[in-house]
Amino acid sequence: MPGEPLVPDEFDVYTLVILRRPPDAPDLSDDELAALQTRHLAYRAALAQRGTVVANGPFDEQSDPSYRGMSIFACDPAEAARLSGQDPSVLAGRLAYDVMEWWVGAGSIAFPRAAGTVGDRRTMPDD
Repeated sequence: MPGEPLVPDEFDVYTLVILRRPPDAPDLSDDELAALQTRHLAYRAALAQRGTVVANGPFDEQSDPSYRGMSIFACDPAEAARLSGQDPSVLAGRLAYDVMEWWVGAGSIAFPRAAGTVGDRRTMPDD
């Protein structure tokens, strides 16, 4: 792949967490949902304030309504999974998460509010 004119020579690799509503999410009253949402948003805001999450937000107008939102973490996938598992909405069973690495062409995305480097610079392995 290296040397292909449309394939970048280098990639920035980011840790993504996709939040989704599991099919067996518990039913909660409106008051319980509001309180849980407040705790969820506060938890995510604290991660952003610490610089662990550099981009974060809900989805809208998606083809699958179970997908609820996405975060880009400034840490490795194992740490992102550990932190996502502590989210109040995950602990309550209202959300589940998927963790993955996302490879984009080097320099394609900037995180101006991040205090340090986000992601790893890598080259595509030769097959």
